[in-house]
Amino acid sequence: MRTTRPAALLPQHRCASRGWRLGWARAWLVPLLCVGLWARAELPPEVVAALARAKLPADALSVLVTDVDGKSPPRLSHRAQVAMNPASVMKLVTTYVALDQLGPAFTWPTSVYLDGPVRDGVLQGHLVIKGQGDPKLVVERLWLLLRRVQGLGIRLISGDIVLDRSAFEVAEQDPGEFDGERLRPYNASPDALLLNFKSLAFTFVPDPAAGVARLQAEPPLAGVSVPASVPLSSEPCADWRSALKGDFNDPIKVRFAGTYPASCGERVWPVAYPDPPQFAPRLVEALWRELGGALTGKVRDGRAPTGLKPVLEVASPPITDAIRDINKFSNNVMAQQLFLTLSAQARGVGSLAGSRSLINTWWAARFGETDAPVLDNGSGLSRSERITAQALGRLLQTAWASPYMPELVSSLPISGVDGTLRRSKMRLPGTAHLKTGSLRDVVSIAGYVDAASGQRVVLIAMVNHPNASAARPALDALVEWAAKDNGRDIGRDSARSSAR
Repeated sequence: MRTTRPAALLPQHRCASRGWRLGWARAWLVPLLCVGLWARAELPPEVVAALARAKLPADALSVLVTDVDGKSPPRLSHRAQVAMNPASVMKLVTTYVALDQLGPAFTWPTSVYLDGPVRDGVLQGHLVIKGQGDPKLVVERLWLLLRRVQGLGIRLISGDIVLDRSAFEVAEQDPGEFDGERLRPYNASPDALLLNFKSLAFTFVPDPAAGVARLQAEPPLAGVSVPASVPLSSEPCADWRSALKGDFNDPIKVRFAGTYPASCGERVWPVAYPDPPQFAPRLVEALWRELGGALTGKVRDGRAPTGLKPVLEVASPPITDAIRDINKFSNNVMAQQLFLTLSAQARGVGSLAGSRSLINTWWAARFGETDAPVLDNGSGLSRSERITAQALGRLLQTAWASPYMPELVSSLPISGVDGTLRRSKMRLPGTAHLKTGSLRDVVSIAGYVDAASGQRVVLIAMVNHPNASAARPALDALVEWAAKDNGRDIGRDSARSSAR
């Protein structure tokens, strides 16, 4: 005679079976696999009230709050198995996989080749600069690289300066395609030889005696003219950028038809160069000539000759520095550089498809096929990327138990202290390390919260809704709820119940 188990035991039996299939090495994942069965599903009243004030439905929100060690069922789970657009929270996947695969001491080399002999200060041939994806080859470091070239005794290049970007296979992108903001530096596209984020910084310094604001543009670009000053005004410092009436449409001539409010003091306006493919050639030529170097040919794209060995290499700061910038300040192009570097290191050439495949393989080896993320460029600056709160919870628990936990946690913004959470209005500043995400229709946070008991918890919250920007008070309330150790007894009681 066939015996039927009591219905109350069926959910736990199913979870135990899934844990058995995973094997004992992954048994700690069972609580997360059973999120919808044991965890508290009701949102805290303060979160519900904040959502109501924001006119957001509860089903616009996905939440998971769980202990970092995975020994107890989650303290709170609400739609945690629903795939959501995470915005920049997806950077957690890219940065942790990079730490795990490349190691915290990894650096990016930039190599220099001489395609010809040097005689009496003249390079009789081409100078080749090959990028390998360095995400922070800013103007100061490029200046030092060119100084080292001159240290080889080169003052005149009788050929060309060749820029080799072949380490990445990435199609040229329209910087305004994503959101129409082609002059915003966050829309810069990845490049194996990414220089200064393909962006300019215009600094305005009032000179009341002269009635103008002095203007300086950094870095210099060959053939690009910028006015030395703009007229001052006595207007209040409100929308000062609009008051300047900047026109950046002509790649070789920047114009400001308006005025600058003297009350603003010194301000900086970062702008993406409107002709991205020409940014690197113009910058390299300008710096070479500023250093006193002469060039007979031109600066152009090309490849280093096969078999030629570099005469010098400069290394980037370690990957941990890049990951800090990526997560603290949500730098999109640096995240995409890191994403492409994964496949470049594994397969010789970096591509979006190659890095997606690599991360999918990595994910399957650790977590199985369940809840694998849908990746695009690894930065979250995408309408197609998706991940569940449950999947992010697994990743953050795995990271907490890994040797690279300190590097990842220290890269995350601290609530009310720094990075993208510096202006956070949470009533308990300093209690959370959280990556933030924001797109049109998307707001998200994910990371670690220091609860009142001294125990750390993983917290993930994602909102997908046309009114998502109004959800921040609800997310703040959720972090405060977790920091006060709410839900702790639920996880303990569920664990005791499952053990009986």
